[in-house]
Amino acid sequence: ALSWDTLAIRVRTLAVYLRGRGVQPGDRVACYLPNVPQTVIAMLATASIGAVWTSCSPDFGWRGVLDRFRQLTPAVLICTDGYHYGGKPYDRRDEAAHIAAGLPTVHSVIHVSLLHPGDAQPPAARHETTWDEIMNRPAPSARTFTFEQVPFGHPLWILFSSGTTGLPKAITHSHGGILIEQLKLQVLHMDLRRGDRMFFFTTTGWMMWNFLVSSLLLGVCPLLYDGNPAYPSPDVLWRLAQACEVTFFGASPAYVDQMARAGIVPCKAYDFPALRAIMPAGSPVSAECTAWFYQNVKADVWVATGSGGTDVCTGFVGGVPTLPVYAGEIQARHLGVAAYAVGEHGEILTDEVGELVITQPLPSMPVTLWGDRDGARYRDSYFSPFPGKWRQGDYFRVNGRGGCFVLGRSDATLNRHGVRIGTAEVYRALQSVPEVQDALIVNLDLPRGRFFMPLFVQLAGELLLDEQIQASIRDVLRREYSPRHVPDAIVQVPEIPVTLTGKKMEVPVRQILRGTPADEAADRNAMANPASLDFFVRYAALGFATP
Repeated sequence: ALSWDTLAIRVRTLAVYLRGRGVQPGDRVACYLPNVPQTVIAMLATASIGAVWTSCSPDFGWRGVLDRFRQLTPAVLICTDGYHYGGKPYDRRDEAAHIAAGLPTVHSVIHVSLLHPGDAQPPAARHETTWDEIMNRPAPSARTFTFEQVPFGHPLWILFSSGTTGLPKAITHSHGGILIEQLKLQVLHMDLRRGDRMFFFTTTGWMMWNFLVSSLLLGVCPLLYDGNPAYPSPDVLWRLAQACEVTFFGASPAYVDQMARAGIVPCKAYDFPALRAIMPAGSPVSAECTAWFYQNVKADVWVATGSGGTDVCTGFVGGVPTLPVYAGEIQARHLGVAAYAVGEHGEILTDEVGELVITQPLPSMPVTLWGDRDGARYRDSYFSPFPGKWRQGDYFRVNGRGGCFVLGRSDATLNRHGVRIGTAEVYRALQSVPEVQDALIVNLDLPRGRFFMPLFVQLAGELLLDEQIQASIRDVLRREYSPRHVPDAIVQVPEIPVTLTGKKMEVPVRQILRGTPADEAADRNAMANPASLDFFVRYAALGFATP
């Protein structure tokens, strides 16, 4: 536990140090730290002096970090010597040295020793110090410390797109825009209150970390967790939720799937009297996922499914505490969010799948993409092909009562005979096939109006794909959805490629199968396992595209 007074003292101490090193409003402070208190302190100190914060998780490789940080020409680098995951130490001193060497604009390096206290070896060519040396300085008084006053649109932090399709976008958010959006989201849509304890499993490379830290605005205590969510036991996060009396618990549908497959029933081993709400987020949430929480965690909990994006660092649709919950359905659009499903010509659709567009501005839309001087990349990224409307890149459906469904990335959608299929529908159906551990599906348009839609499956344990498993897969897709959902081929793979934040890499796989070199289609440094792409490279070389 860290008290408010201690937090404030440490924030002021670091802020005074940064000012003493010449950091000015608008300068960038880059951070390579895990989800630990030092990272929160560094972000708050950076914001307090008007500098601009950005971070990458230390599970990123150095090339992936430089792809991001180089765009920003940072003045200060804060980095770790390593972290623990799954009971193992991961030394990142070499990675940190590569990152520092690749950022010539950095004049000051701060080392946070989590694995090797007192053993930092920073570059001798620039000013360097350790976190402990800074924190051992005399604490500045709250009466004498001055918070930098900045305009509403002044940059607060820079987040990055996933980096799976080229150089990551440096998404820049403003002080005022984020303040308004986070307060609205957390007070009105998440029902958070002063004294609550909120948990969300995240790394510092995902917008959910920024969202977690924002809860401090309300007097909420965020619970930080750095490590494997299934170590030392698969139910470790639920044990933590009980011990820390968590009131709001965030998790991804992939985590729920792991729990279900492992037969974990948290309510049998733990008690959660303080728990009021659970928010599944990060990928489409099925009815089965919603039901799992009620059946296995707490019968009277509020499951407030949400969906938003790094681009705005908030939600478009999500929970409403005064509305009923329908399994598999997001309760409503967020207040002030003009979210609609539109057809190919921009017409608004009801009870039909279309593109998710926002027709009116949101306060937390980016003020810029850093380095995009004329705004061309911004306009191309968000306002094409619907001029004047923000296109999020998700398929979306709104029913007659205003319930919402986010159905997967529209640029990874499946289009067969003119019928658009959300990939989430396929994955949802496959949850009932016990042999399938994970899956990825793409659709390839071929000459003369033909197409080829392969389904790649990672099977449980040592299973091999046989006719019986294939028949089960085809049957469930045909039965639960339509014949159009049945793939043209089912292919077993060693592992499904995902980003560091757990998103399936549908678009890069599709590009590789179309002939794009793997290193152009995907940033391997942004992947959980870069080697998982190798199978698809070999598969593409077989000339499969003319079945």
